Amino acid sequence: MGEFAHSIDKKGRMIIPAKFREELGMKVIITRGLDGCLNGYTKDQWDKIYEQLLQLPTTKKDARMFVRMMTSKAAECEIDAQGRVLLPAGLIALANITKECMIIGAANHFEVWAKDRWEQVDEEASASFEDIAESLSEFIL
Repeated sequence: MGEFAHSIDKKGRMIIPAKFREELGMKVIITRGLDGCLNGYTKDQWDKIYEQLLQLPTTKKDARMFVRMMTSKAAECEIDAQGRVLLPAGLIALANITKECMIIGAANHFEVWAKDRWEQVDEEASASFEDIAESLSEFIL
């Protein structure tokens, strides 16, 4: 849970919020997310996702492409003593993060967004939040 403003230094390091570090331990798996962000997972959560990826039919082109994009972009990142992770340059470029970023809690993972992109997504989603909730009413408690 939560929303945290951070930045990425010139070396590609980003501070993981202390609230998230408690669950992550010393490592985090970061990979391509949807909608232009990066996703961060605990090792246990990533193992569950990986098992689901293995279940996708290799005879389906979309499934093969999805597995490739999720696994080829994934990186196991160590959290240093200052609570930072070194993000691979390819992931930083993929999310179009130049310096300022937002780290948001998203249920079973966290997302890393370029600050300007997150503000755009947040504004769009906020404007239609009730409509989104209504369209998902069969799934919402």
